[in-house]
Amino acid sequence: MDEFTIRLSLPAEHMQNVFGEYDNYVRKIEKELSVTIINRDDGIKISGREADVNQARSVLENLTALSRRGNVIQEQNVEYTLEMSYAHRENAQVEMDGEIICHTTGGKPVKPKTLGQKQYVDAIRDHMITFALGPAGTGKTYLAMAMAITAFKNDQVGRIILTRPAIEAGEKLGFLPGDLQSKVDPYLRPLYDALHQIMGVESFARNTEKGLIEVAPLAYMRGRTLDNAYIILDEAQNTTPAQMKMFLTRIGFGSKVIVTGDASQKDLAPDIQSGLDVALRVLGGVEDIAFCHLTSSDVVRHPLVLKIVKAYEEYEAKAASRQKNRGQKTHHAEKYGNRK
Repeated sequence: MDEFTIRLSLPAEHMQNVFGEYDNYVRKIEKELSVTIINRDDGIKISGREADVNQARSVLENLTALSRRGNVIQEQNVEYTLEMSYAHRENAQVEMDGEIICHTTGGKPVKPKTLGQKQYVDAIRDHMITFALGPAGTGKTYLAMAMAITAFKNDQVGRIILTRPAIEAGEKLGFLPGDLQSKVDPYLRPLYDALHQIMGVESFARNTEKGLIEVAPLAYMRGRTLDNAYIILDEAQNTTPAQMKMFLTRIGFGSKVIVTGDASQKDLAPDIQSGLDVALRVLGGVEDIAFCHLTSSDVVRHPLVLKIVKAYEEYEAKAASRQKNRGQKTHHAEKYGNRK
């Protein structure tokens, strides 16, 4: 098959951003699409099969468009644009780039970076209760916090309530010193981290002192009615069915609720059913409740996290398949084994 070649003009001021340090991003595109990309004085030369070359051109053009908007291109941008190119949606990141939820204290914009995250943010806006399920690194908690803080600053709600079940992640911590708040703080640390980054330590402390922001373990929710609040339940896979029902029935008028969880990271005892799993089955047809399923494609942490998530997904799928096959063989043996 004859080699197909095109030339692409790329602005010099965006070249390094798009190519990456030591041309790492271009090397990734070359390897993924089986093309050759050469930087010449008269522009970029892309060679290979015609379909692959056109796909590479589209990827480079969209990464350049992101760069023109002031973004620092990261490996995750390249990975996601490549992935979207197979669905002919490589411009997805450019389309979403203008949707800024808020800014961190350092001035960094917080915005959805994948189609799954965009659907998640839209669901939060359009529904009273939103369930977000997905693996680590998909932005479930962080985007929920950004939406809550934005609503709070815009006076759409009067307070923010953040909660999660205080359960140890597979290890026994033993006795923890200090008062009750000191004992539960380690379990709530991820929520504090996100609040500090988006809102700032001083603003968080000031609003916490006024009672406008509350970070508490799930057990503290019992017996309350939560009106005019943005309520986030994190790590919901570690709730029991009774805890989940208790939490969802606390919701009052003028409130929004976001429930986040990762079904693959349960820390409950093996004989205890997850309240998140039960809620998915019970509430599937209830109006004004949305369910967002984020996947490994929505991971926005270090690219290695994406590879880890995918590796575990493949391993768990194979293990489930083997378990199913063993079950079928056992059933067959029990049914037919004694026949002569």
